[in-house]
Amino acid sequence: MKNFKNRFLPIITISLGLFTVGCSNDDDLTEPEVPLTETNLLGQLEQNRTLDATETYFLKGVFSVEPGTTLTIPAGTKIVADTDNDDNPATNVYIVVQKGGKINIQGTASAPVVMSSSSGEAGSWGGLVIAGNGVSTEGVDATAEVGGIIYGGTNTADNSGSIKYLILSDAGAQINAESQYNGLSLYAVGSGTTIENVAILNGADDGVEFFGGSVSVTNIYLENNEDDAVDWTEGWYGTITNTYVSHTIENFSTAIEADGANGNPTVKNFTAVSTTGGTALQFKKQSGATITGLSLSGYDTNIDITEAGRIDLSGIKIGGEAAKLDAAYDAAATVDVATFSWVEENL
Repeated sequence: MKNFKNRFLPIITISLGLFTVGCSNDDDLTEPEVPLTETNLLGQLEQNRTLDATETYFLKGVFSVEPGTTLTIPAGTKIVADTDNDDNPATNVYIVVQKGGKINIQGTASAPVVMSSSSGEAGSWGGLVIAGNGVSTEGVDATAEVGGIIYGGTNTADNSGSIKYLILSDAGAQINAESQYNGLSLYAVGSGTTIENVAILNGADDGVEFFGGSVSVTNIYLENNEDDAVDWTEGWYGTITNTYVSHTIENFSTAIEADGANGNPTVKNFTAVSTTGGTALQFKKQSGATITGLSLSGYDTNIDITEAGRIDLSGIKIGGEAAKLDAAYDAAATVDVATFSWVEENL
């Protein structure tokens, strides 16, 4: 597959239908809400909204889907983060679904939802952040490293909505030396949430990062995200199925970074290809996983263990056996890149 980064053109905009509430008439009746067209997304969404795929939309700052509210984005909707001026720093332009809110992305293979920045540069906006009521090792009502967002609870089956056929590009804005936004950030998102057929491209930090929770992801393509393609921490214990990672840039971090307590997530059919070397899988602290269908190609290091003296790799199961640092894991690709032809076709 061709490098999507070079093909992606920052030509998309965004819009949101806002509503006004009518005043009571002489009979004390309430007039129906009247839709108004607005080409900016900004501020708090406190009533359910459905975007219009025939409109174009600008994300002008933080757009927050508040608790009890659902944002629906139909197939073919184009969203662009406007960070081309000093009044809109990249770290202050992102979409967040707050704990108790929902997002419903209804893309299709022929008409995915597309989100990118106006500049087309990696790290030029904050991406999509979802906060859930699932379980994290950080506890209940923890504070995220980005935006002061509150997340975490006790509902493992919490439902933050549905994401189907989404292309997300250019995210990963840097907050400080220790913190950056990702393409898709999932904070304690529960297993009731559906995420499938997602492409995350040209990010300055991680493609997708799981902060606890039990959400699962199916069919995900990750290209040239400068830190980790897939990252998890805080005891995430969901499943990621049919993942294709492409690295054609230098100085990326990993295809997978696993950190923190071992929630033993499941990785099924994971194919990662590098043309520039680098590290494929990195495990920190006691984090592990159960991995089947692993195919690695072109990496200098296939498995990296960061803790000195860690010799027990039984918590990292690959193909039914404990991981081996010197194993090649170079089986034929277990995920066909053609599965994601819909991405290139819609850029």
